[in-house]
Amino acid sequence: MNSVYSTYRSHRLLIGLASSVGLLLCLADLPAVAQRKRDKADTALAKPGSTSTTTVRMEAETQFTDGIRYLMTDEPSKAITQFAKVLQKDPNNAAAQYSTASAYLKSGKVTEALPFATKAHALDVDNKFYSLLLAELYVKQKRYGEAEDLYEALLKKGPENAEYGVELAAIYLFNEKPDKALEAYNKVERELGLNEEITRQKQRIYLKQNKIDKAIEEAEKLVASEPSDPDYLLEGAELLIANDRADQAISWIDRALKLSSDLPQAHVLLADIYRKKGDMDRVSKELNQVLANPNLEAGLKARILSSYMGMTGSNTAAQQDALVMAQNLAKTSPNDPKTQVMLANLLMQQGKKTEARDAYAKAARLDGSVYEVWGALIQLDGELNQVDSLLVHSEKALEVFPTQGLFWYSNGSANLYKRRYQQAVDALEESQKLLAASSNNELKKGIYAQLGDAYNGLGDHAKSDESYETVLKVDPLNDHVLNNYSYFLSLRKENLPRALQLAQKLVERNPTNATYLDTYAWVLYVSKDYAKAKQYLEKALADPANVSGTIIEHYGDALYQLGQADKALEQWKKAKMKGGASPDIDKKVSSGKM
Repeated sequence: MNSVYSTYRSHRLLIGLASSVGLLLCLADLPAVAQRKRDKADTALAKPGSTSTTTVRMEAETQFTDGIRYLMTDEPSKAITQFAKVLQKDPNNAAAQYSTASAYLKSGKVTEALPFATKAHALDVDNKFYSLLLAELYVKQKRYGEAEDLYEALLKKGPENAEYGVELAAIYLFNEKPDKALEAYNKVERELGLNEEITRQKQRIYLKQNKIDKAIEEAEKLVASEPSDPDYLLEGAELLIANDRADQAISWIDRALKLSSDLPQAHVLLADIYRKKGDMDRVSKELNQVLANPNLEAGLKARILSSYMGMTGSNTAAQQDALVMAQNLAKTSPNDPKTQVMLANLLMQQGKKTEARDAYAKAARLDGSVYEVWGALIQLDGELNQVDSLLVHSEKALEVFPTQGLFWYSNGSANLYKRRYQQAVDALEESQKLLAASSNNELKKGIYAQLGDAYNGLGDHAKSDESYETVLKVDPLNDHVLNNYSYFLSLRKENLPRALQLAQKLVERNPTNATYLDTYAWVLYVSKDYAKAKQYLEKALADPANVSGTIIEHYGDALYQLGQADKALEQWKKAKMKGGASPDIDKKVSSGKM
């Protein structure tokens, strides 16, 4: 509706202004003899000491010309000032009234423009540009009835104004008069012939009125206007499908295919129809015909297949068929990144993360300019615990997107895991800067938590503690920080009351977690509460699946401090066999002492 209205309206101001300028040109074209006679007459009539009529007229023309120039160079306020000077001398100057209204409209001041447009129209009711401007201002104020009157009067003046029926129809629609809008559109078509945009407008009205047959009649008109063009047939088929007339749509699609058998959209539409009918064999047949088309580039095939994937919903068989098609397309078009992305997306939907990650990685190698591909790839690297790949992929992603905080965060996490602490700190600090304004508080906590770990690895304990405390201020129950912060404090034998407080809170929240029980036990051990440390280590050992060499070694240490050296040696031997114990384990085993 608005698009048709604006098509004609957009040129009105310039045309109207050109008309105003034309008035000046007419004045300039008067014959020289007549001009001299008028100048003599003006001189004779002028009183001594007064400004001549010619001078006044020339000043007005200059001011008006200046106003038009300012208006055309997007300086409406200056234009208004010039037009005001003209109107002060001659309030009945219709062109100046119109131009002032135009300037106010250009400034967005509809209310101020209206009196000038009204005056211009009253002074010259036959000037269509004055009528059109006044009608436009009425529309902006939702005074649709008054705008309708102006357009109706304009259309009655002759067939040369028939095109303005489009704007009248739009106003009827604004005023919720769809039948009158249809009548106006029909009149325009009778005068000017079939117009595609008008036909589509009529279709929208008919569909809103639930007059499907009428909308289809309009589609048939478009087909008849271009009988050798299959596009209108396919558009009509889409209209029929959208209104639950699939069988009728098939006949329209068949008509299109008779005109051209090489129509991918036709086969996609047929695939959708047969999917709804449950005929998946026919669906596969139609889509395979599209994918086998040598004239279609791989990216378009990928988009078509992606569109079909969106249609399958939760149909497992259809999804599997789509996957097979995608895999075949990826094999036949191995260098097309869109195909690889499409395959990766489908693999992700079906929970095949490893294969999806490989497809995303290939897509990124083929075209590294797509942020979403790198994001999906890096996320899967993390979920699959592929740290080496995460490190490599995050570095490559940062070469293309150096200001993306998420990529810096992933790179910092990978470096931290690899114990490359300085690189981890550098990446995480950069991530922290870039994401400072982010509303993702979970991510911000993650950055500070990992900075705490990385600073600790560098031996910068002050910054490590500060980072951990920053997290705990907003999330006092953050298990990662409670565990690492308390454990690192115990290793340093610093601020043990704080370490005990944190570790105790940790095991209260996770009473069966072997790792967290070991942390609390070790803080107790460093605090020389060996009996209680032994108690919590035994709780940790009750979960054999998660027991590490470190936990077993700590249990041996607690036993040794409690005077049970033989039992301690037995546990140290187990820890050595398990693996993951401290570098001192060999000495403990060989000497039987701490």
